[in-house]
Amino acid sequence: MNTKKLACVVLAGGQGTRMKSNLPKTMHKVAGLPMIGWILKALEALEPERIIVVTGPDMEDMADSILPHSVAVQPQALGTADAVKAALPALEGFDGDVLITLGDTPLLSAGILRGLVETQREGEDTGMAILGVEFDRDPPAFGRMILNEEDDSLARIVEDKDCTPEQRKIRLCNSGIFCVDGARLPGWIARIGNDNAKGEYYITDLPEIASTDGAKTRVTVLYDAESIMGINTRADLAVAEKAMQTRLREHAMANGATLIDPDTVYFCHDTVLGRDVVIEPGVYFGPGVVIADNVTIKASSHLEGAAIEPGAVIGPFARLRPGTQIGAGSKIGNFVEVKKSTLGKGVKAGHLAYIGDAEIGDHVNYSCGAITANYDGQEKHKTVVGAHAMIGSNVNLVAPLTIGAGAYIGAGSTITKDVSADALAVAREKPSIINGWAAKKRKGGAA
Repeated sequence: MNTKKLACVVLAGGQGTRMKSNLPKTMHKVAGLPMIGWILKALEALEPERIIVVTGPDMEDMADSILPHSVAVQPQALGTADAVKAALPALEGFDGDVLITLGDTPLLSAGILRGLVETQREGEDTGMAILGVEFDRDPPAFGRMILNEEDDSLARIVEDKDCTPEQRKIRLCNSGIFCVDGARLPGWIARIGNDNAKGEYYITDLPEIASTDGAKTRVTVLYDAESIMGINTRADLAVAEKAMQTRLREHAMANGATLIDPDTVYFCHDTVLGRDVVIEPGVYFGPGVVIADNVTIKASSHLEGAAIEPGAVIGPFARLRPGTQIGAGSKIGNFVEVKKSTLGKGVKAGHLAYIGDAEIGDHVNYSCGAITANYDGQEKHKTVVGAHAMIGSNVNLVAPLTIGAGAYIGAGSTITKDVSADALAVAREKPSIINGWAAKKRKGGAA
């Protein structure tokens, strides 16, 4: 077993000018998680000794997404090798392997990166390994990888703009992802020059420099171009979102969930589903949703920050907002919105209702049009409804308020005072009925 240490460097300093955004490029989200978060998750799965993220200046808003990992700042955008140079102080004294990745490749998996590290560790004469991607037709404007015929090690990388017509036919291209012997990396980086059209320092010069020291560059060939896709535009972001959603849907179904129409269900990166969950078309999951076994989410529902216990039925057209907990066997029906509330077992809220900042006991019936009036214009207040209570149609529960267990609240009531257990509460004006009034009005109108 190879016990060599691993460190990771993520190049994430690009502003992404083609995104037309004030956000740093790698902070744009795919399935609810910033791109930088996806690559960090993949790297963390490798259990490296340290991870260093190289950012540009004035990118403080990335800090929370990078923690607890280190940040190195590249003062000027002078190329990929210059970005790696900015990370070297954080690697001082490290003599393991250094995996260098890009922060705008959210579809890159831990498995692919692990394979690259293993390639780097093949043979004592290996100085580095590079992830190459083999395209099945004309490649995009990527650097072409020229291999040595005798052992398929890498001779050099030729940038697309510098390729001869014959070299441009090569379909094996550089992904920009390297694994390098950490003991030699500082010296090799120091020898990279900027004698090129842009006057920048390119990490793609490393293989030729390594070869002069007798070190070979090995190539891990990937045949899935999607996995190394870099995001440069909003259109790229949409393509990555679609690809990630496909992965999340396949993962959900492989783990025991039924998706009636998978292409219409949208997951977040942290959605958790139990077994035998059924999800109907048009369901959207925001961050922080945990679904237990045997739950049904009916069509066109929106869930975010919610936990749902076994056997519950949600929707259709339901909205669960952050802080919501739905008890086992409860039913939340069409056009019901629940926010920052805990519902017990067997609660029924069938349609057209709002439950906010509330604690609803077991087996409460919460009827059509009932609401918690939880905001007084300055503060939010809590409503507590005891078990087995009956909340009638079109009831306004004005918080702060406690409804005792087993109480009945008559339809159309506005309740502003606490109601004791098993009481009947009715708060509405006495009806005024004038017999024959409508007929007289119609007769007068016709005249």
